[in-house]
Amino acid sequence: MEFQDNPVTLGEIIRRQRELAELSMRQLASMVGISNPYLSQIERGLRAPSERVLHAIATSLRTTADAMMKQAAPVEPGPPAVLTAIAADPNLTARQRQALGEVYAAMAETTIGRRRRERRARDGERPGD
Repeated sequence: MEFQDNPVTLGEIIRRQRELAELSMRQLASMVGISNPYLSQIERGLRAPSERVLHAIATSLRTTADAMMKQAAPVEPGPPAVLTAIAADPNLTARQRQALGEVYAAMAETTIGRRRRERRARDGERPGD
């Protein structure tokens, strides 16, 4: 068996599973209910699938989202790709970069808070727990 220096990403796992299932990208995208370009971006690691999409992909590939996540290398903590892209964009002023970063952070924090509340509600926890 050959070992790789590069960690295997979730997108690569999805692509490999799709290929093992002998499905084209178009076929899997149709089964999952997403666009072909979106699936392509997921497989190339440009976008992360939502939980719903990941579960639909896993079901279509006859596996589980948890199994695919366990196979994927842990993501190194660091700035999200969107912040890296904003920082590197030569068409933005420093103020525009700052404003976009602040908007992104606020939106991400809102989503994180909503997901925590939903998880607590699903698990039967009270807000103070």
